[in-house]
Amino acid sequence: MFHVQILGRMPYHQAWEMQKQLVTAIDQGQLTNQLLLVEHEHTVTLGRGSHVEHLLLSEEEFQRRGIEVVEIDRGGDVTYHGPGQLVGYPLFYLGKQGNAKEYLRKLEEVIIQVLKQWRIEGCRKEGYTGVWIGDQKVAAIGVKFNRARRQKGYITSHGFALNVNTDLSYFQTIIPCGIEEYGVTSMEKQLKRKLPMNEVMNHVIEQMRLVFHDESELLRNVTGK
Repeated sequence: MFHVQILGRMPYHQAWEMQKQLVTAIDQGQLTNQLLLVEHEHTVTLGRGSHVEHLLLSEEEFQRRGIEVVEIDRGGDVTYHGPGQLVGYPLFYLGKQGNAKEYLRKLEEVIIQVLKQWRIEGCRKEGYTGVWIGDQKVAAIGVKFNRARRQKGYITSHGFALNVNTDLSYFQTIIPCGIEEYGVTSMEKQLKRKLPMNEVMNHVIEQMRLVFHDESELLRNVTGK
């Protein structure tokens, strides 16, 4: 069972702090698993595997354009978050038998199945994480596996970022995920029209339930806009 929180648009730091607090509460048995769905203000995040040369603007230029640059504790390289992009943070206790690779493949499967609802053919690309449409990435995935303190096993944080109606020009300020040879795309670009974010979120929730075999009723806590 997991509890869904739809947070609207939220600054990146606020959602990051919220994740940390919820992971602790899950570890202590105070909460069930959580799924946070959010859009962020313009933010570039650098994971633990990032290289500063993948930032293509100076610190001053990022500030001038209203883009916050944040070093964070997930895996992976540099990526962009912003309005029109649906970011999902599953905070799941994987237990003693939790398998990191299997978990990542399941997140990819969720996005692939969501895209199918609009007859978009998403796929995996060998050697890379995330979901692709041909040679263009439509969803990035970066996860942290937090070692549980009160239990054995790990609790996940961070997650996926699906480009729905994202302004793709912001990706030109970075080398996304450190990948120079391939581009990025969005559902809007593929369909040549904007999509209702609420509809996309509903499909994400449903596919999370199916892929992660959550057969209980989803509890939805709607906050923010």
